[in-house]
Amino acid sequence: MITTLKIARVAGQGDGVAETDAGPVFAPLTLPGEMVRGEVVDGRMAAPEILEASPDRIAPVSPQYGDCGGCSLQHWASGPYLDWKRDQVIATLARERIETDVEATVAVPAGTRRRLALHARRLEDGRVVLGFKARKSWRLVEVSACPVADPRLVAAFPGLGRLAAAFLEHPKSAPTLHVTWTLDGLDVDVTGVERRSGGLSGDRQMQAIRTARETDIARLSLTGETLMMARQPRVLFGPATVALPAGGFLQAVPEAEAAMTARAVAAVKGAKKVADLFCGAGTFTFPLATVAGVLAADASAPGIAALKAAVGSAKGMKQITAEARDLFRRPLTPYDLKGCEAIVFDPPRAGAAEQTAQIAETKAAVVVGVSCNPQTFARDARVLIDAGFRLETVTPVDQFLWSAHVELVGVFRR
Repeated sequence: MITTLKIARVAGQGDGVAETDAGPVFAPLTLPGEMVRGEVVDGRMAAPEILEASPDRIAPVSPQYGDCGGCSLQHWASGPYLDWKRDQVIATLARERIETDVEATVAVPAGTRRRLALHARRLEDGRVVLGFKARKSWRLVEVSACPVADPRLVAAFPGLGRLAAAFLEHPKSAPTLHVTWTLDGLDVDVTGVERRSGGLSGDRQMQAIRTARETDIARLSLTGETLMMARQPRVLFGPATVALPAGGFLQAVPEAEAAMTARAVAAVKGAKKVADLFCGAGTFTFPLATVAGVLAADASAPGIAALKAAVGSAKGMKQITAEARDLFRRPLTPYDLKGCEAIVFDPPRAGAAEQTAQIAETKAAVVVGVSCNPQTFARDARVLIDAGFRLETVTPVDQFLWSAHVELVGVFRR
């Protein structure tokens, strides 16, 4: 049945919501106050027609918008869009009975994302295409332009398409090219290649290596194993130049990384020793080392090795000690953290429940939590607050532009 509804709000995943007697109805790509019409099936209006547009509606800038699943909020004006992200953080904290000062969302410009995960598929006509998954579907949307991405990544799409062909040897392979722009050019790590049939053949490996050289890729790796390296991909973390491990973690947008590290450094100033937990290859470690000695720990042995190797690349830093350690299975204890007057932790989306319980028992005066998941951050924050910390401030960061995703930095003090 065709129904006309008024959108009341935007939900956490970015869909508009109309409240009805039968329950909420979700309508993608809609805004509060809009009148929409369409068929409702199982509480969802899949293809809403906009009858009355919100004054906050703007023209999207991506040619794939509406089909590509990468951006769900490109039609929303910047001001209310950023306010909505802040409101999402406030609501998430409230569910854990947490009230604090939540600052305005830090915006990032378009065209600044240095990391993309490009899916590759071979069409029936034999052509290999790259793209992103469609909204709520496994279908691939071919992408030739992306306003979110660094233009240097977009310029590389044709060469990356040729490269992807080598990894489509097996019909069950569904390769994803994890592409990063570094100081030394493109770093490409490929996942999703069928392994049960023997993995990539020698001929296809040689084809991939040859294409990578022809397209001037700095390094090509397969699930973290280097196939070809013309130049060691490097990145800057504060004053240090770090050799990025193959397949290693890196914040997606340099401007977002800078905003988060600046707030972490400001919060720990005055401390003589700081712990940096879930440190990766040193995203926060090196900026923190400009103001205090740092104890760094992470489960990634290649990340810790890269961090240690980069210690000599910068001047003016305090002492850095680094350890490869699984902080989920073996969290650092209050004994391990003795002498750390401040602690910074930046865990994966699952949060850091085990490590947070240990942090709560330390004598640290300041804790900085960096998170890509407000839900698990709120859960961990409740543990610290119950142990006597006060959540002083939270800063949302819009690292993934025009998506429902929001990152944040929270500062706790005893």
